[in-house]
Amino acid sequence: MSSKPVAFLLADLGVTKTHSRPHVSDDNPYSESQFRTMKYRPEFPARFGCIQDSRAFSQGFFHWYNEEHRHAGLGLLTPAMVHYNQTALILEQRQTVLDAAYRVHPERFVRQAPKPAAVPTEVWINKPLNSNEITH
Repeated sequence: MSSKPVAFLLADLGVTKTHSRPHVSDDNPYSESQFRTMKYRPEFPARFGCIQDSRAFSQGFFHWYNEEHRHAGLGLLTPAMVHYNQTALILEQRQTVLDAAYRVHPERFVRQAPKPAAVPTEVWINKPLNSNEITH
């Protein structure tokens, strides 16, 4: 994507170049992860027949990805649950279920009573070395 003809073609098509940092190939891991998830869905076609087919697939996929798919990096919550601040209630409900399971069969839990996975408090692609580097 660094050749001048491609850059000119993108400009002619009205495509804005990315503003990733120079010589850094991993500025986009979240998008790459999402694209991998998309391509490995069983309903992902080998080829889309037309733009309308791709749009229809994408609408269904993004609804599933945001509303139904539980992300390991989010403590097995959906992005919608986190976005709409439902995490406390859901984790409380999970803890109730885990406590009941522990009371009935404590031998299944070797080290301690189970706890639901924690939700990360912050997420970084490239974490600054110190707080002075954070710009808002």
